Amino acid sequence: MSSARRHIRRIAPAGRPARHALIGPVVVLGAALTACSGGGSTAVAGSGKAPDTSISVNLRGTKAAAGGPVKVTLARGELKKVTVTGGEGGALAGRISADGRSWTSERVAAPGTAYTVEAKDTDGGSDRAGFTTAPADKVNKLTLAPGKNTTVGIGQPLSIVFDNPVKDKAAVEKHLKVSTSNSTEGSWGWLQDYSGKDRVDWRPKEYWKSGTEVTLDAELNGVDTGGAGGWFVRDYTTTFTIGAAQVVKVDLDNHRLALHRDGKQVMDVPMSAGTPGGDKASWRGTAVLMSKEGTINMRSETVGLGDAYDKMVDSSMRLTWSGMYAHAAPWNAAYFGRVNHSSGCVGMSDANAASLYQQVRVGDPFEITGADAKGTVAEGNGYGAWNVSWADWRTKSALS
Repeated sequence: MSSARRHIRRIAPAGRPARHALIGPVVVLGAALTACSGGGSTAVAGSGKAPDTSISVNLRGTKAAAGGPVKVTLARGELKKVTVTGGEGGALAGRISADGRSWTSERVAAPGTAYTVEAKDTDGGSDRAGFTTAPADKVNKLTLAPGKNTTVGIGQPLSIVFDNPVKDKAAVEKHLKVSTSNSTEGSWGWLQDYSGKDRVDWRPKEYWKSGTEVTLDAELNGVDTGGAGGWFVRDYTTTFTIGAAQVVKVDLDNHRLALHRDGKQVMDVPMSAGTPGGDKASWRGTAVLMSKEGTINMRSETVGLGDAYDKMVDSSMRLTWSGMYAHAAPWNAAYFGRVNHSSGCVGMSDANAASLYQQVRVGDPFEITGADAKGTVAEGNGYGAWNVSWADWRTKSALS
């Protein structure tokens, strides 16, 4: 977009009268550079007057294009400071060029936002102007997990599900900034959520270290997701802490469930998992505890198993979106420790399920092994990223 220029009222340095110029319809800052340098006057030869030097802004009017940086250019002299504020008073950070002639914002202009530009030059001149970007024709939003200021287990990824499709994944990913208290190595990976929506997860190379503090700054305001996905019109942030190092080990072949904390086994109980050989079999691989749901109604129709059951189930711990839980299953007591004979879940006695429920935390990994399974937990079926090798996971980044 070309720059436009007009002269507007300048604010002269102290002791000098201000001069007035025409006010036109475009966004231009007029800065009068009237101070004298140590080497002599800056006046134009033969004119007897100090020069007028205009500062132009690349965006103008009431329907300026969003999604690009704001650039302020000085015709002559050097900029000292530029401030661009918009929305609810938030400022766009930026940098002055090496020659002092221009300033460019580090972030892009957001849609539907009124901005004020204020500039000062090194000779004391200053002025201001404004512009407004066109509103977004469509807005994209997202859902973040885990929740803000929560404490989660060592297997919990940062997970973002988008309301609308994300075509320009690289543009979005480069605005997602993860910081940790101990420089944890990790990577974003794009996948399809079980709901069918676009999703991106950030997982460490290995399980988190207990006590790690994690922050996500999703600086997305003004980012166009491309295609029919629409614009982001706000930033997002979340912070969470990693709790105790706990892993639940589920052995399908030996019908046992064990809880390990800080490398030591603290619980080992008999269980019965999904009936092998069909849709009722359990998943293998690493599933991450998604939620602790307490007492819930479980109906087989919701997971595609006809009218096999309709029960109120206690101590329910969700492991996948497809309906695999660990929970109390007193009706299956005859099979605990002997045979896998459930509709896909990991069932235990009331007492054992309640004890596990009390000790585990959302984000704890359940490592499920054994031959009696129907396959491996998929990446988008809950948090299945741990079933992808680190090398393969890194290739799922749009910036790899």
